Amino acid sequence: MEEKFFEFYNNRTPEKGDLLISEPLMLDNNFSRTVVLLCEHNESGTFGFVLNRPTELTVSQIMEDFDHSANPVYIGGPVQQDTLHYIHHVPELLADGREIKNGIYWGGNFEQLKFHLESKEIKQDDIKFFVGYSGWDEGQLADELKVNSWILSKNADIGQIFHTEPDKLWKDTLKKMGGKYRMFSNYPVDPRLN
Repeated sequence: MEEKFFEFYNNRTPEKGDLLISEPLMLDNNFSRTVVLLCEHNESGTFGFVLNRPTELTVSQIMEDFDHSANPVYIGGPVQQDTLHYIHHVPELLADGREIKNGIYWGGNFEQLKFHLESKEIKQDDIKFFVGYSGWDEGQLADELKVNSWILSKNADIGQIFHTEPDKLWKDTLKKMGGKYRMFSNYPVDPRLN
C-alpha cells in the first residue's frame, strides 16, 4: 500500500513552483535531505534552487557591490556555482522579477536590489540568495520521479520557503504533507545506527 501511494503522488507532473523533497535515503550528497524549489519546468528541462543548504558566506562577502548585506548565501545546486541568483516575495520593490508561483519571484532589477538592501527595505526573510542551481535535462526529472528519488509537493508557500530554518525545512515539509510523509520525516539519516 505504501509503495502505491508513493507512486501515485509522484505520477503528478512537476510544475514551476513545486517542491522536490529528496527521499530519505538519497545517496547523492548534492541532494541528501534537501528541498528544491522548481523555478522552471518545460519540454527543454527543469531548474530550481536547493532551499536548505546555507553556506557560511554572506552576499557582501561574495559581491563587492553589496557592502552591507548580511544575507546568507545558499548552495542552489551543483550547476554553475560561479553564478548568483535570488528569489523573493517583494515584487513591488524589484521590478522585472518572474513569478514562480503564489507570490514567489525569481530575479528582478539588480540596481533596485542593491538600493533596497542598502536601505534595509528588503529584509533578510524577504529574499534568498543562491550560488549555482539544480538542473535536469529533458525527461531526466521524470525518470528520477519514476524511481522515487524525489517526493513532489504542490504546496509551496512563502512562509515555508523564506521563514523555515534550513535545518528544519526537509523534515517540516514532509510533516506538512501529512499521512505517510509524516512518518518519512522521522526516518533516520543512517538506519543502521538506529
